[in-house]
Parts: sequence; C-alpha cells; structure tokens
Amino acid sequence: MTKLVEWLLGLSLLCGVWVTLTFDLLGIAIPRACWEVVWPMPIYLLVVFGCFSLATVGYRVATFNDCEEAAHELQAQICEAKADLKRQGLRF
Repeated sequence: MTKLVEWLLGLSLLCGVWVTLTFDLLGIAIPRACWEVVWPMPIYLLVVFGCFSLATVGYRVATFNDCEEAAHELQAQICEAKADLKRQGLRF
C-alpha cells in the first residue's frame, strides 16, 4: 500500500466520522460541548497538517547532506561544456 493510499484511507475515515457526528446520521445525541469541538475539526486538522509539513521541511533543510563528490563532478562537466562551446566558436 502506497503512502498516498494510506493518507487517503485515513482522510476518508476521518471525513466519514466527522460527517456522521456533525449531521447526526446515526441518531446519537452528543453533548453540545463535544459538538463544538467536532464541528471545526477539519480546520484544526488542516492547521496541524500545515505545522507538521513546515516542521518536516525545516528539519530536512537543516539536515541536508552536502555531496562533495557530485559537486566536483558537476564542475568538471561545466568546464568540459564550456571548452566544447569555445571549440564551436561561442564566446561568453
């Protein structure tokens, strides 16, 4: 099962529970205090997801590994491309 399918399954389950509780489809009378927490739950979850996403991106940027070998290889390819273009008569 891919991550996308896992996230969609979890999201659909949460949406199903939220719709059931919000629109009282089962006839379960929940207390007013609980209903006031359940009603804005999608907004809460969206804010939590945004915070989690920002934290994940920030952590990945902070722990990004430098690839010295790849950098040297890329510099060599750039020099090779410049030399090839000079041979073809391009000036820059």
